[in-house]
Amino acid sequence: MTAAAPLIFDIRRYALDDGPGIRSTVFLKGCNLRCLWCHNPESIDPQPEIGFYPRDCINCGDCVEACPVSACQLENPARIDRGKCTRCGDCVKVCPGQALRLLGCFYAVDELLEIIIRDRMFYEVSGGGVTLSGGEPTLFMDYCAAVLGPLQDLGLHTAIQTNGLFDWREFKEKVLPLLDLVMLDVKLADGNLHREYTGRDNALVWANLEGLLKEKPDAALPRIPLIPGFTATKGNLEAISRRLQDLGVRKCALLPYNPTWFSKAESLGKPIDVRLSPHLMTPGEVAACREIFSRAELIIH
Repeated sequence: MTAAAPLIFDIRRYALDDGPGIRSTVFLKGCNLRCLWCHNPESIDPQPEIGFYPRDCINCGDCVEACPVSACQLENPARIDRGKCTRCGDCVKVCPGQALRLLGCFYAVDELLEIIIRDRMFYEVSGGGVTLSGGEPTLFMDYCAAVLGPLQDLGLHTAIQTNGLFDWREFKEKVLPLLDLVMLDVKLADGNLHREYTGRDNALVWANLEGLLKEKPDAALPRIPLIPGFTATKGNLEAISRRLQDLGVRKCALLPYNPTWFSKAESLGKPIDVRLSPHLMTPGEVAACREIFSRAELIIH
């Protein structure tokens, strides 16, 4: 069953990394995985969340006065006691410096389309378009289809970024016909490790990738996130490259690790696994990962 209409936590205009050309990337809130390294931690919970950004705080105390459950305290470095907070948003409304922000709001389909189509000229000139991301957009297939249909009617390039954990029949019927590009993440070859690090087994991911390659091979782009110590290991990458070869995949994308998401997790009071590196991958580390896929004769997109 497709869930109700999603909240959206960001609409990134002039995006250059989420498909070809200049794009608008729409980030839907809600995910069915719990990856230890999630680069969009604000995307996991489908409900609104309140982020605290200390650089913008002027210590006025207005949030303390406004909070009906005394969850805001100036002496708390994180500002919000998450155990007490009901996410009512009263503190956000009175914060003069926008140090407290409500993450996640609803856009009717027509409202979202109006925003997206403002940049139609840039899409057409650059060969760009619109990408639905998250979170996990396939949790909201009816909403996605309602957005993608009019975009396709306008001749705009459409794409989706997905973790691959979706009902294939529903995806094939409702969403796939409206897509030019499906960026499907392949994180780990081993199902047990996938369950340990993300909360779910990966059998459905591989099955859906296989279905996609049979149904619409030109639209398929497997993506491998490179997480030091987790996915970016020689054994895992070699196993993934072999399996992609067996499936007839000719191209894939590698996503180098970027720890700038740490600050986003901290703003939401979410813990960061101590095993995760606080550093960017070096060019040499990324090159070693690329070499594994090059040896498998896979084109790195």
